[in-house]
Amino acid sequence: MASTRTILVFQHDASLHTLETTVTAVFPFNALEESSRLLFKDASEKHIVIVTEKTIFHPQGGGQPSDTGVLKGQSGVFTVTAVRTDANGQVLHLGLFEDTSSPFNKGDTVEQAIDVEKRLLYSRLHTAGHVLGASVRHLLEKEIENFDELKASHFPDSAACEFQGSIEGKWKDTIQNKLDGYIAAKMPVKIEWWDEEDFRSRGLERLIPDRNLVPAGEKSRVVNIIGAEVYPCGGTHVDTTDLCGPVMVKKISRKQGNSRVSYVVK
Repeated sequence: MASTRTILVFQHDASLHTLETTVTAVFPFNALEESSRLLFKDASEKHIVIVTEKTIFHPQGGGQPSDTGVLKGQSGVFTVTAVRTDANGQVLHLGLFEDTSSPFNKGDTVEQAIDVEKRLLYSRLHTAGHVLGASVRHLLEKEIENFDELKASHFPDSAACEFQGSIEGKWKDTIQNKLDGYIAAKMPVKIEWWDEEDFRSRGLERLIPDRNLVPAGEKSRVVNIIGAEVYPCGGTHVDTTDLCGPVMVKKISRKQGNSRVSYVVK
């Protein structure tokens, strides 16, 4: 099994919807180490895992669902139903070959093609989540005791941002208005690569990622929503905030001192 980290092409150019790359490993799902098998909840012994040198498929993580699509080779077509990253940084493409296809072999050239409609939806949701987070932070950072942003889900049916501190329901309309303003402003959404000094020079020490999460000698990928907020993030995004489309704050819920603001994109 290959052990080299997969090159994440989508992190540098999310506009690519197809990519030619080389197969580095093909094996049955059951051949995965247990820690990797646990990454796939709905997989069965029928499924196959393919690793490639490069990928445009976003693996599930950071609150964003994985891309789906196909790998096309001379011997047939492989349908990708789920994508995850293992502990070694390899991207695992899970799926099945079409009935008439023959399995790929290590060294084969394949063309990756993602489901473009899903990618756009997930990108809109992810950017919208960051815009919502920025809206809440700018409004409530000094209003809510011990305020902080915690985590977020950008899945279509459960999109929400979680915050430390209790946000009362009375803030819902104010948050919506702030969010609407950021969306309408068509703020540029820039992908940048920062080292620790870049964070410090901007007074954003709180955002410096854990050193264990950044490979030695590499910079951190950040999403800079110009005029709003910066987020360390490995996900895909739209180019300007208005491309999120209408974003609606659904509700604010509170539990054990923390708050969850759920949202949908239209």
